[in-house]
Amino acid sequence: MHRSLATAFAALATVTLAASLAVGPAAAAPASTPIAPAPLVPLPSELDPSFYRPAPAKVAAAAPGEIIAARRITPANFGAVPINVDAWQLSFRSTDTSGRAIPAVTTILKPRGTTPTGPRKVISMQIAEDSTAGYCATSYAVQHMNAGALLGQVVAPAELLIAQGFLAQGYAVVMPDHEGPNHAYAAGPLGARITLDSLRAAKSFAPSSITAASPIGLYGYSGGAIVTGHTAELKQTYAPELNIVGAAEGGVPADMKPVLNAAQNSATSGLVLGAIIGLAREYRYFDAFLDKHLNPLGRALRDVKGPLCVQHQSTVLPFLNNKGLINWPGDPLDAPAVKRVLADTKMGRARPDMPMYIWNSALDEIIPVGQVNTLVRTYCRSEGPSITYTRDHLSEHILAEIAGAPLALLWLKDRLDGKPATPGCTTRDETTMTSDARWWPAFSDTVGNDLSALFGAAIGRGR
Repeated sequence: MHRSLATAFAALATVTLAASLAVGPAAAAPASTPIAPAPLVPLPSELDPSFYRPAPAKVAAAAPGEIIAARRITPANFGAVPINVDAWQLSFRSTDTSGRAIPAVTTILKPRGTTPTGPRKVISMQIAEDSTAGYCATSYAVQHMNAGALLGQVVAPAELLIAQGFLAQGYAVVMPDHEGPNHAYAAGPLGARITLDSLRAAKSFAPSSITAASPIGLYGYSGGAIVTGHTAELKQTYAPELNIVGAAEGGVPADMKPVLNAAQNSATSGLVLGAIIGLAREYRYFDAFLDKHLNPLGRALRDVKGPLCVQHQSTVLPFLNNKGLINWPGDPLDAPAVKRVLADTKMGRARPDMPMYIWNSALDEIIPVGQVNTLVRTYCRSEGPSITYTRDHLSEHILAEIAGAPLALLWLKDRLDGKPATPGCTTRDETTMTSDARWWPAFSDTVGNDLSALFGAAIGRGR
């Protein structure tokens, strides 16, 4: 859950995050997957129902991850400068947390160039959409000539710069619209299902060059970490066939209760109120609770904030008493429906079956570090793959992404290269992660790649 305008600057700074290595080929699409040409002017889901909301019977008849439609797209930096990569979007079937078939969309970016040695390496990047409307979705916001940034979606196009760091290494990047067709911001278990089905769809789409043998890494920060964490936990039961070799997440909202409490009367209360609205989109019992107990101001704010992207979710009426919007004797977080939704979205139900890299600012004003400490302790009570946890003491929420992402990306590179992670659980405290000697080469090596991309150079050079 990023803060509005500051997030754009943070993600722009994060453009300098990864070292560059290899590239990849294009393959022929199977006859069963016709590919439509890229739209001249992209449309958000509100104006493009045939792609985003195919007929319910067609969705229900498909298997989870089965492709329903495919098209080329033209990705661009901030909607203005096209990126020289191959790019597609897939419409596919997924499943919500009640077991109902739902449509979903994902975006695939692939470097142009020579064939890599071995299977194509993949990053599934869960962008912090942090919004409750279709025109805010990643799939729209990363396209050329989109209006998302003008309408308040500043995070998705900014984090696309981070994705280009992965592309420069020769990886395919898969970016799901993890909030689903109802834009259920903060519904991590829903986003996990969509993310896993997105990867199923991507590996069945021949032009992506992603196969069953492709090693996959997960990446997400803040709102993206909500989904990344749940995806790591759910993978072993929902999609055990996927070759996910590691997950990196930072600014982790593992438990929404401390996050809600931290937002009370604070500058980020408007952003967190957006998450409350988003959760009601997925959990019907919670929606019914809000319908019954929101006071008139709460109802009005739900209507006003419902169609907003992250920038305006953050800036419209900050310093709110969110709990005061609910008519309930005592603390509304103790209401049965609220306790249930908090339990349903809390991480820590299962230790992931893949190595994990986790980082958080010790001073994070949005995502309290205490609940991340608890998550790591919970994971480490049982045997399982490596968990590396770092607390940064010279940052807050935004700076922690800049400080932590370079090392996270290098950690993911090692996992994708087949290098084993350090066994067991490791927790360390750093004054600043930027003091690590590995941080600066990653920072400087990527600057030239991203600047070249702004002038049309293909991202991802061959080796």
